[in-house]
Amino acid sequence: MNRAVVPADLDALVSAVGAALDGAGPPVAPVALLPRPGRADVPPGTALVLRTSGSTGEPREVVLSAAALRASGAATHERLGGPGHWLLTLPPTHVAGVQVVARAHAAGRGLTVAPPDEPFTPAGFAALVGRTPPAERRYVSLVPTQLHRLLAAADAGSDGGTAGLDALCGLDAVLLGGAATPPALLRRARAAGARVVTTYGMTETSGGCVYDGVPLAGVRVRLGARQEGTDAPGGTAGVVELAGPVLADGYLGDPDATGHAFRTDDDGTRWFRTSDLGRLDEPPDRPTLTVLGRADDVVVSGGVNVAPAAVEALVGEVDGVGEACVVGVPHPEWGQEVVAVVTTAGTTPLGPGHVAGDAVADAPAALVAAVRDRVADRLERAAAPRRVLVVAELPRRGPGKVDRAAVTRLAVGHLQVSPG
Repeated sequence: MNRAVVPADLDALVSAVGAALDGAGPPVAPVALLPRPGRADVPPGTALVLRTSGSTGEPREVVLSAAALRASGAATHERLGGPGHWLLTLPPTHVAGVQVVARAHAAGRGLTVAPPDEPFTPAGFAALVGRTPPAERRYVSLVPTQLHRLLAAADAGSDGGTAGLDALCGLDAVLLGGAATPPALLRRARAAGARVVTTYGMTETSGGCVYDGVPLAGVRVRLGARQEGTDAPGGTAGVVELAGPVLADGYLGDPDATGHAFRTDDDGTRWFRTSDLGRLDEPPDRPTLTVLGRADDVVVSGGVNVAPAAVEALVGEVDGVGEACVVGVPHPEWGQEVVAVVTTAGTTPLGPGHVAGDAVADAPAALVAAVRDRVADRLERAAAPRRVLVVAELPRRGPGKVDRAAVTRLAVGHLQVSPG
C-alpha cells in the first residue's frame, strides 16, 4: 500500500517533499485527495500528487514521480546558470509553488518562504528578498499579477514600490508563468532591469518546461492537428504536444483520461497533448514556441475564428490598460461578440468614475476606438473587440490564472443590463 500524506503545515510540507524526492518518505499530496473509491493508493516512485485547477472540467490528480521532478529541477538550474537559493511567494498547493520547494531541495542552497497568511505586497516582497543570502544566486517564481503589482507600485512612486522593484531587479532570475504575460508588462519589467524568464508548462509536465519559448534540456515540442485523426499542421498553428523526462505518470485512478492525454509513438517516445494552440518559429534547429491560447477558448464571430490570446496581447499595449481578458458573449447576429474586459494601468481610471469591487463599467468611447484600431491594424477587423469593459481586478483561479469563465459571466451580466 503506497499512500500519499497530507502535511499539516508549510514547514511539514517542505520536509515531506524533500524526503519524497530522496526516496526516504511517502508521496506528498499538498491537499487531501479527492474522496473517490480506489484513489488512495499511488504508484511506486511517486513523489507528489497534485490536483489540477479543473479549468477543463472535473479536477484531476496528477501523479509526478521523483525522477520527473529531479529532471525538471536539473534542467531548470542548467538553463538559469546553476543552482541557487529560492524564494517561495506562491501557494505550495499548485505545481508552481511546490516546484520551488522541490528545486530548492535539489539545489541545496536554501529556501526563503513568504509568510503564508500575508498578502503579496511590494514592501513585503522587498523584505523577503532582504532575508536571502546575497552571495548566492537567487531565484523566484512569480505570476503576472504579482509582477504587475510590483511595477504599478514602483510607477506610483511609493517607498514600498521602489523597494520592491529594486529587490526584483537584484535577483538572478524571475520565472514568470501560470498565465499569459501581457507583452507590455514583460517589456516594462525587463526595461527596469528585472531578469524575467517566461515559462510555459503545466502540472502534467512538472511545471514550466519551456523557457522563453525554448524547451529545457531533454524536453521536446511538436504541434499536433487540432482535430485528432487528421494531418498535423505544416507551418501553421497546432495543438502543443510535449515530451521528455519531466512528464507525469498520469492521472491517479483514471486510466481513460491518462490514455487520452498521454500517447506513446511507435519509436517509444511518450507525448502529452495539451489543450493549447501554439506556433513554432524559426530557426529550424532551435524553434521557438509561441503559445496562442487554449484551443477551446477560440471565439467564433461572424464565421471568423478569433484567438483571444493574440487580441489580449494587443489590447494590453494600449495606453492606460493594465491586464486584459478577451471573451466571446452570445450575439444574435454574429453568433459571438468579441468583448475585452480590462483593468487600469497605474492609478488612471478608464471607466466613468472609480471602478471598485465587483463593479463593471463601459470604457470611454476613445478607449474603445483605440483598442479596435490597434487590433484591426495588426490582425483583422473581425478580431477587434466591439465592447470594452473595465473592472477593478480580473477574476482569478489557482495561482494567478485569469478565470475566463468568470470573466465571461461578468461580461454577459453587464451586457444584459447595459446592451449598448
